[in-house]
Amino acid sequence: MTKIIGHRGARNLWPENSLMGFRHAVQLGVDAIEFDVHLTDSGELLVIHDAMLDRTARATGPVRRLAPEARATTRLRDTDEVIPTLADVLAVLAPEGGPHLHVEIKVDETCTPYPDIALRVAEELRHFGVDNRAHLTSFDTSVLADCRRHAPHVARLVSVNADWARRQGGLAAFLAAVDELVEIVAVHHELMAAEWELIRSTVPLERLCVWTLNEEAEIRYWLDRGIGHLTSDRPDLALRLRGALPHKADPCSPSH
Repeated sequence: MTKIIGHRGARNLWPENSLMGFRHAVQLGVDAIEFDVHLTDSGELLVIHDAMLDRTARATGPVRRLAPEARATTRLRDTDEVIPTLADVLAVLAPEGGPHLHVEIKVDETCTPYPDIALRVAEELRHFGVDNRAHLTSFDTSVLADCRRHAPHVARLVSVNADWARRQGGLAAFLAAVDELVEIVAVHHELMAAEWELIRSTVPLERLCVWTLNEEAEIRYWLDRGIGHLTSDRPDLALRLRGALPHKADPCSPSH
């Protein structure tokens, strides 16, 4: 059965990467919640998507320059919440029986990986006891190699779209390079559709994730294909559509 992943919580339903959004996504019953982590110059791990504050926070400038005192009063847009730390988010998501976590490790505003961020994130996951139900994720294979070095027991996911594949020497070369590095390959839906035969012949279905699908027809299409994982800003819709799929009998079970 396709696993449904709430993108940045559920960003079409509630403010992205907000504690409110994460709490509601848990209540929806998603299989996993995806969110993003940056590292500030002060050493805080912050959950926010962009390397710049401007789009999602009531502030401007690079995330990495945000001091703890300023962060504590910097509100997210469309909510009274401040930018959460990774610890804030894990306190919400860590209780036993909670969803799987897809923790995307971001780069700074110059596209440079933050020093030691993989180690810091892995240590925080371990501290909250969720490292056994988490994937560390990135587009950047050097970041994922750091994840493997510092936390080899934590699963990994790599993301790719058409532009990134071109920059890595082509999709076939990219897929070959990441085969032993990650457990899940997350492919943008347009690239997945365009290169389905290549992808399907290279990566087992259960290791594939398609992102980010928000329209009913697209979600149905990939659910019908039995894709392993599906990321959506509307996980409520994806869950409803998955629940409406006809039950497929287990061919190994005897009929009655």
